[in-house]
Amino acid sequence: MWFLPTFFLAPFAGVWADRFNRKWLIMLSDSMIALTTLMMAIVFWMGYESIWLLFAMSAIRAIGSAVQQPAVNAFIPQFVPENQLMRVGGINSSIQSVMMLIAPMVSGALMTFAPLQSIFMIDVVTAAFAVLILTRLSVPVHAKALEKGKINYLEDMKLGLTYVVQHEYIRRFYIFIAIFHFFITPVAALTPLQVTRSFGNDIWRLTAIEIAFSSGMLLGGLLISSWGGFNNRIHTMSLSTFGIGLMIVALGIVTNFWVYIRIMLISGVTLPLFMTPSTVLLQEKVEEAYMGRVFGVMTMIYSSAMPLGMLVFGPLADIVDIEWLLIVSGAVIFFQGFFLIGNKALVHAGKPKEIKQNI
Repeated sequence: MWFLPTFFLAPFAGVWADRFNRKWLIMLSDSMIALTTLMMAIVFWMGYESIWLLFAMSAIRAIGSAVQQPAVNAFIPQFVPENQLMRVGGINSSIQSVMMLIAPMVSGALMTFAPLQSIFMIDVVTAAFAVLILTRLSVPVHAKALEKGKINYLEDMKLGLTYVVQHEYIRRFYIFIAIFHFFITPVAALTPLQVTRSFGNDIWRLTAIEIAFSSGMLLGGLLISSWGGFNNRIHTMSLSTFGIGLMIVALGIVTNFWVYIRIMLISGVTLPLFMTPSTVLLQEKVEEAYMGRVFGVMTMIYSSAMPLGMLVFGPLADIVDIEWLLIVSGAVIFFQGFFLIGNKALVHAGKPKEIKQNI
């Protein structure tokens, strides 16, 4: 209910992000998500509680998210100076990590004394505040959105895909992240099951790995924000890829739970060192007129790679020890780092503009 709407709507969302005011797209999609949640709360208050209603809400929220993701990534370079994109991306990563850390705790506490529909209203109120804040942000509309005329969606999508295919660094990078996100599935989805099977099903253990990973991502976001990474974005992503691969392999080897927690923390630190430069690389290099469609393709890859990974690794986890799945997938990701640092097109694209101009 989440994967299919996101996957199929992402190409259209990319066209919208290039053709319309991105700020209004973000506001409208967030408002749609909040309105859906409000309607769900009202239905629950009326006594109609059904799992199918939650499925429907998930699908509608996925539609809003599919519209929002390429619009946000394409919108940020419109008002953030290019030399500050990495810093802003790191701060954004840290904020998301804080939310990952705090939101489940707050939700769990609220569930002890408040009905689910009341908790839904928190999403409605916070979305209203977010939209209100965005209305106060004055950013000039990008040039493509000012063009008049009827939109030919198929033609625009075709031009976007052609842009991706014709630019070797984008094409190779998207192949890389598709493989990366496919093989990161075991550590992203199966580690709670691994902990339950190998260390015990105590709730505090599952809580501990979530806190450790979210805390690591918070630290990683702060690190990339203050450091900024290497001058070449690909070198930073390669370092992160090597680190992520090693940490995943280590999670499949260690037998002490406290060591496991420390490795999970370090894994969290390494991830923003990849995610932030990967987004900034495209924000710096892709032409503004195509940025929405390029990020739309990225949304398709993100939304499909891990579900496809679960179709493979989920059943395998009942046949093969999860530890072996982690070791193999971690090794694949580690060796992907050599692909990044050894690919001339990607390394050239990762150079700062001033260096490329001097060559």
